[in-house]
Amino acid sequence: MPGPDLNLLFTLDVLLAEGSVARAARRLRLSPSATSRALARLREVTGDPLLVRAGRGLVPTPRALDLRERVAQLVRDAEAVLRPAEKPNLGSLTRTFTLRTNEGFVETFGPALIARVGAEAPGVRLRFAQKPDKDSAPLRDGTADLETGVIGPTTGPEVRAQALFRDRFIGVARHGHPLGRGEITAARYAAAKHITVSRRGLDTGPIDEALMTLGLEREIVAIVGGFSTALALARATDLVTSVPERHTDTLRAGMLRFPLPVALPEITVSLLWHPRMDPDPAHRWLRGCVRDVCAEPPGGSGPLD
Repeated sequence: MPGPDLNLLFTLDVLLAEGSVARAARRLRLSPSATSRALARLREVTGDPLLVRAGRGLVPTPRALDLRERVAQLVRDAEAVLRPAEKPNLGSLTRTFTLRTNEGFVETFGPALIARVGAEAPGVRLRFAQKPDKDSAPLRDGTADLETGVIGPTTGPEVRAQALFRDRFIGVARHGHPLGRGEITAARYAAAKHITVSRRGLDTGPIDEALMTLGLEREIVAIVGGFSTALALARATDLVTSVPERHTDTLRAGMLRFPLPVALPEITVSLLWHPRMDPDPAHRWLRGCVRDVCAEPPGGSGPLD
C-alpha cells in the first residue's frame, strides 16, 4: 500500500479553517477545481464527507470537527520542523505578552521579571491578567501567552507545563498576635478565628480536613477571593489566615508567620502555555526569563530541584 499523501493535511487544515472551497483555493493558491479534487481525495481517504452543503455554504461534519484541532496541530508541528530556528532580536522586539496569574505571583516575582525583560527587550510590554479560575481556554484561544499555577483536572491535556518551584502553606497573623506567645499547637491554631481564601467561596478545604482527623475544627469568620485581601484583613485584626509562603513573601512583610501545626503536602507551581507557542523564539525567551526569576525567590522554600 502506498503511504498517505501528507500534502493533503495542509489542504484539509485550510479547508476546515475556511469552510469554503473558493476561499481555501485562494489561500492555497490553487484553482477551485484543483481544491475540489483535493477535497474529493480527502473524502475518499477519510471515509467521511468532511464538509457538506448547507444553503449556500459548507458546514463541517462531526468527524471534521473532531479532526480540526488535531490537523491544525500537525500542520503547525510540520511547519516548525521545516522553519529555521532563529533567535529573536531582543533589542528591536516590540510585543505585548499576557501572563495570567494571581496577585501573589505578581507581587513577589513581578518586579524582578519586569526589570529582567526591560533590560533585555525594552520594547516588550507585560500585561498581567487576573486568574479567576483554572480554565485553559485563554491559553487555547490566544488571549493569554503564559499562565502560572498548580496543574489540576481542568488543565487542558494539550497544555505544556514546566515546574517552577514548590510552595507550602503557612499560618500568618498580625505582629503581636497572641498566637505568637508560646508553641502554636493544632489546638491553639484551631481555637483562633480564621480567614480562608477560596475563589469559589468554599468554607472548608485541606486544612479543615487535616484538623478533622485530630478531632478539631476551626472557626472561619471570613471568606475572601485572594491572598492579598486575606493578609490585609489579618494585618488589621486578630484573625489568622493561611497562605502559600513564596507567593506572598512581600505581601506579609512584618507579620507573624509560622508553620501550620497540621501536615499538608507541598504544592508545585508550574508555568503553562499552549503547544502552538513552542516554536516561537520570543515566547521561548520569555519562558526562560520567568524560570530564571522564579529560581531565585526573595524568600521561602528553595527552587525546585
